[in-house]
Amino acid sequence: MKKVFSLLLVCTMLLTSCAKKEFLYLADMTDSAGYAVANRYQSRIQSDDMLRIKVSCKNPELALPFNVCSGAVTVSASGEVLSSKSNDSNSYRVDAEGDINFPILGKIHVSGLSLQQASEKIRSLIMEGNYIKDPIVSIEFLNFHYTVLGAVNGNGTYSVNGDKVTVLEAIAKSGDLSAEADLHNIAVIRESDGERKIYTLDITTTDIFNSPAFYLAQNDIIYARPKKAKGSNNSSLMAWITIALSTVTAACSVTWALKK
Repeated sequence: MKKVFSLLLVCTMLLTSCAKKEFLYLADMTDSAGYAVANRYQSRIQSDDMLRIKVSCKNPELALPFNVCSGAVTVSASGEVLSSKSNDSNSYRVDAEGDINFPILGKIHVSGLSLQQASEKIRSLIMEGNYIKDPIVSIEFLNFHYTVLGAVNGNGTYSVNGDKVTVLEAIAKSGDLSAEADLHNIAVIRESDGERKIYTLDITTTDIFNSPAFYLAQNDIIYARPKKAKGSNNSSLMAWITIALSTVTAACSVTWALKK
């Protein structure tokens, strides 16, 4: 009886330990090893993006025509144009053709560009027109968001400031993965150049750092695939086996205790 009890106990411990290992993120990452940081994915501007664009320079008066402001306007010592109504100041929506209608310069095509590239483009146009000798152009997303679906504890669409978001940060913000999630099959659905592409990530390994989907892009969809469909025969069988092992182990424990 003792041998049977010991065998059942070992089997139960093995099943439990295997289940825990399934939820180890970056399981092959060690403290002593170094992992190079690859070039960060740069989000590209798309149609319907909302951008905040500010132009400043050493002579504040020259920058005023390039800033769309409402309410009272002031100029800081650094040459930045400020408005009393900052919510809608200097904001531009990218139209269906990928253009923005910018003061003085007119329509500028920005779709497909990174924020840095768009900033350089506007800066060059201002300089080429001899409007400002050395302008400073800053651009940021006003509506950068992503969606998390599937086997997570908080499905939904999340908005963030800036565009520096990793898939791990996105999962954490959604309340982490649920017990049904398959850590080897996390999908990131991305739309680019009129096409949708799916990147499958295994977040148990450090290979995730090299994926182009490690850093999220605007409007990415993260889908945590479940291990098995709900109500599948395999899941039910495993559940019954676990219950049976637990019951037999408990019965053996009682029998062994009574015989002592």
